[in-house]
Amino acid sequence: MTAEAVIEAWDQADPDAIHPLRRVSEDAYWGSGKAQADMLATVILDGAKVMDFGCGDGRVAIPLAGLGYEVTAVDSSKRMLDRLTERVPDVTTVHAAADGIAAHLGRRRMDAVYALAVLIHHSYADCLNIVGKLRAATKLGGILVLDWPVSETPGEADSWIGVTTWSKEQQAEACARIGLEPVDSDLPWGVYRAVKAGG
Repeated sequence: MTAEAVIEAWDQADPDAIHPLRRVSEDAYWGSGKAQADMLATVILDGAKVMDFGCGDGRVAIPLAGLGYEVTAVDSSKRMLDRLTERVPDVTTVHAAADGIAAHLGRRRMDAVYALAVLIHHSYADCLNIVGKLRAATKLGGILVLDWPVSETPGEADSWIGVTTWSKEQQAEACARIGLEPVDSDLPWGVYRAVKAGG
């Protein structure tokens, strides 16, 4: 799947199709975002400047901002960002895909960046591009939390809700090239520290 195809599919998706808990209840949906924000807070320093890349309608960004983080919510879907700002107008939003992040940030870098349920839907090439842009948006020594799964049988997603998985070797090589150092954590997603590429 190309990044453009994934963006178009999400932009046109019915809100009930965005997350399985939405079909259970809105309370369950927003409660899951609060639980994920609490998990992120275990690896992100208090008060940090944080980017939620692929924020959707703010399921995680809104509760993370409620925990005192300075959140910049980024999504390539204007429709999703509109839903977020309808709910909480004072969260900073940026309408951009990965290639547009630098134009919005300028020289400013984030203390932490997270992308949950984003990388899994993209091809290897698009995923590498996105991770590279997220790393470039992160301060040296900053934290990145990435839903970037490894599998014994890696493969690319073939639909907008498919899942791309990587071999451990593919991911280690990509981390070295991009400048990411894995960090041990109890989170269900990969946690990385931003380091100099090749180091």
